[in-house]
Amino acid sequence: MPAPATPRQLVQVILQGSAPPRPLYLPIVFRHGARVENVPLPAFLTNPTKISNALRQIRGRLRADGVTCYFDPLLEAEALGGAVRWDAEDQPPSFHWPRTAAAGHLPDGLRSPDEAAKSGRVGVAVEVIRRLKSVLRDDCLLTAGITGPFTLAAQLIQLEDDGLLSAPDISSALDLASNTISSVAKALLEAGAGVIFIREEMLPSLSADDASDWASRLATTINIIRFYQALPVLLLPRADAAAANREAILQQHWDCVVCPVLDALVPDLPAGFGVALPPEAFEPGDAGSAKLDESIRHIVSSPPPSVVTTAGDVPTTADMERLNKVWENIRLR
Repeated sequence: MPAPATPRQLVQVILQGSAPPRPLYLPIVFRHGARVENVPLPAFLTNPTKISNALRQIRGRLRADGVTCYFDPLLEAEALGGAVRWDAEDQPPSFHWPRTAAAGHLPDGLRSPDEAAKSGRVGVAVEVIRRLKSVLRDDCLLTAGITGPFTLAAQLIQLEDDGLLSAPDISSALDLASNTISSVAKALLEAGAGVIFIREEMLPSLSADDASDWASRLATTINIIRFYQALPVLLLPRADAAAANREAILQQHWDCVVCPVLDALVPDLPAGFGVALPPEAFEPGDAGSAKLDESIRHIVSSPPPSVVTTAGDVPTTADMERLNKVWENIRLR
């Protein structure tokens, strides 16, 4: 019998705990669609028609196992009641809570997790997945991103890595964050998502107990994703945070594919792990492309990672041919 080769078959192999014959290639290519549709990014993020049209065009140009239906680091925070403001289209947006609170404390007036799953741009993401599920009838995985519990908690209490664990409201913030991402993930899965990226960027230095608690908080969302026969992928986009927590990460039992950014846990990437490539490596004219190709060829040698993705959304100026070159390196392993 031939080895499973379609993306959906590969997902099932991974969910069963086996090593796939080749990695799933799932680069995160979302905001590039604003350039394809020639609309400002803020307008693109709220328009399911523009997003769906752009992603269908990207699907025709990008050789990959899936299409990124929605990926935005402020999705849940906005849905909980935060406000996003675009001062300049070419700069990251500013974010604030309408009811301010002291750093380390939760703001008042937040929505519940169930309300958040129906608020903000979550509905846009759900609609995009539904539309693409009906039109992309080939074997294409529909992927979407949600925020990890520490990262969302950091947004909620307006703190970063160093002060997170000692913040007065950290436990409450982590509870709210964990419940919210579970609710949002369920909405995306019910719409038809086949892969959910859990982006954990704000990761403090964890003790063994802290790491166990973090894994436990993630477990509910991971179990929900697996219940829908979808693939959970824990994305660790910061090399410093992943490297600082290397032992804590490796000691956990994960029912998901853990994808640290390239070189964070390499060499000796554990079986069942994936790898995330730096998004900036796909900028036109990047001088490190040859080194990246060499690293990919080394990483996908036996045993291969379960997933090869990017550590975040590639730039709007991303070079599609360079992304396709990664596909060739994976397929020809």
